[in-house]
Amino acid sequence: MTKKKNELWEWTKALLIAVALAAVIRYFLFAPIVVDGLSMMPTLKDQDRMIVNKFSYKIGEPKRFDIIVFHAPEGKDYIKRVIGLPGDTLEYKDDVLYINGKAYKEPYLDEYKKQVEDGPLTGSFTLEEKIGRKTVPKGELFVMGDNRRFSKDSRHIGTVPMSKVIGKTNVVYWPLKDAHIVTVNGQ
Repeated sequence: MTKKKNELWEWTKALLIAVALAAVIRYFLFAPIVVDGLSMMPTLKDQDRMIVNKFSYKIGEPKRFDIIVFHAPEGKDYIKRVIGLPGDTLEYKDDVLYINGKAYKEPYLDEYKKQVEDGPLTGSFTLEEKIGRKTVPKGELFVMGDNRRFSKDSRHIGTVPMSKVIGKTNVVYWPLKDAHIVTVNGQ
């Protein structure tokens, strides 16, 4: 009888440790997220399942063109691409992104740009027109969805405070046939 009690206690301890470990990993390091909508097409599809690396920004600053997950003003979590970093000036002109006066290529948009027949994929604007400031504020990010015509992003909700960023994401794990690591060029 003592041996059975001891074995039951060992299994219980193992189960409790496993549950605690899973909770710590999910809360502090990695978490699953489901892409909800078409705002990141063609890079990410509706209902793609991804892993959010919550630890990524605890050790370093976000990089331009990272895909991040953040708490949006509506109480939802959004997935968007970092376009502007603190201190940057931004402008779109004739479907070309200019950051601090320099033109940047966005290879992840090439597929959509080929499909557009009735004007630019990304309408022309300046940062000042969108947020009322000439530069991205300190501690904040300017983000956009890859599906520029159908994305609610910093052009509509303003810049995103770093405190609202959950983490970086670039691993699609489901559906299994589409599992891949997303790179800056969108593949």
